[in-house]
Amino acid sequence: MVETYGVDEERFYFVTENVLGTVPTNPAMLSVPTDPIDPGFDPGNLKLRGPGSYDLQAIKKGLRKPSLKIGYALPSDAPIELLQWAKMDLDKSLSCQVIYYKGLFASASDILSLLYKGMRISKVSVQCGIEDVIKATMELEGQDLETGTAKISGASYADHSGAVPFHESYVKKATSTLERVIDWKFDILNHPRRVPVIRSTNGHLAKYIPFGTRDLSGELAFEFESKEELDEALADAEFTLEFGLGGTCKAVFTACKWDTITHTKWLEDLICCKAPFVAKGPVAISAS
Repeated sequence: MVETYGVDEERFYFVTENVLGTVPTNPAMLSVPTDPIDPGFDPGNLKLRGPGSYDLQAIKKGLRKPSLKIGYALPSDAPIELLQWAKMDLDKSLSCQVIYYKGLFASASDILSLLYKGMRISKVSVQCGIEDVIKATMELEGQDLETGTAKISGASYADHSGAVPFHESYVKKATSTLERVIDWKFDILNHPRRVPVIRSTNGHLAKYIPFGTRDLSGELAFEFESKEELDEALADAEFTLEFGLGGTCKAVFTACKWDTITHTKWLEDLICCKAPFVAKGPVAISAS
C-alpha cells in the first residue's frame, strides 16, 4: 500500500481549451510553482424528503460543481502565463490537472490524477509587499472532474520557475511611478455561472459557463508623508494604475478611484496610509 502523499509530491498543470470541457489532443501542459493546491468537488446532491420518515427518502446526483484553489508565486520566466486567462475578453476555459506521485516526476509511479475540465478563473488576487515576492491566489470553477492513475496520454509537461521579488515590481499612477508604496494588491472577480439545461446526455454537467459581471478592486499601502490620496478622494479624482509584474509584464486598471482611506500603524511606531481602490475597467494584462 502506498504511503500518504506529501506536498512535495503534488503538482498543478494547466492548458487552454479550444472547446469547453475538452482536453486538447497531445496537450502542452504548463505549471506554476504552487503552494497550496486545494482541489474541491461538490456533486450537487439532491436530498429528497417525504412523509413517513424523519430520514431522507432519496439522494440523487445533481449539477456537478468542480472547484480548485491555488496559491503561487508569479514565475519570473513567465509571470502572466496563467494570470492572463483571468481576462474575460479572452473568453478561455482551462483544463487543469493536479497530480500526486511518488519518485521523480519524469518517471513517476503511484500517480493519482485529478483532471478538471472546463475551468474558468472565478477570482484572482495578486499582491506584493516589502521583503517578499509577487504572489497570486486563484480560484477556479468548472464543468467536470475526471480521476485517473496516469498522466494525460500524449501530453508534455513543462515547469515554469523563478519568482519576482518586490524590488523588481513597481506601481504607476497615470505616468508617474509611485515611490511611497510599501504594499499593493489587486483583485479580479469574474463571477462565472454554471448554466445547465435539461438533457438526457450529461444532464448533470453545465452546458455553458459564461463569465458574469466583473469586479475590479485592490489596495495600496503608502508610507505616510503626504495627504495626496485624501485630496484625490475629496476631489473625486479618476486615474489609471499600472502594476509591474516582472520583466515587461504588467496589469493596468483604468478609471480607478480611491475608496475608504484609513491610516494605521506600520513598523511598530510609524504610520501608513491604506488606500483601497475600485476600478470601472477594463483591465489589461500584457507582456509589454
